Amino acid sequence: MLGHPMVFWELASHDMDKSAAFFRTVFDWEIVFDERIGFYTVKTGPVPVDMEGGIFTLKRAKLPFLTIYIRVEDIEERAKLIAASGGLIVEEPFDIGSGTKICLFNDPSGVTFAMIQAAPKEIS
Repeated sequence: MLGHPMVFWELASHDMDKSAAFFRTVFDWEIVFDERIGFYTVKTGPVPVDMEGGIFTLKRAKLPFLTIYIRVEDIEERAKLIAASGGLIVEEPFDIGSGTKICLFNDPSGVTFAMIQAAPKEIS
């Protein structure tokens, strides 16, 4: 694996239907509403890895945003490194279900990104 690739992105929009239609039309992306999770999923093709995305309507956030998720192995250690390197942890690492963890952070200039650590694989 090359470093820590971007593996997911999401777009929080005031109107997810309009945003999904825009990206579907302009970029020919495969965008499908997922009833199970309540928002659109997006397949844009391989970008050095097969990156997926999501489009949803704002609930908690006050402004629209785009978040790039960066896959990491040890999210807690990486969060410490971010803080030590001049970044700001916006939301400490937390479990989003099934053992997968995310952490939101700002780079030194204030741009927000996210990290994701996949759930440990079960050994059969």
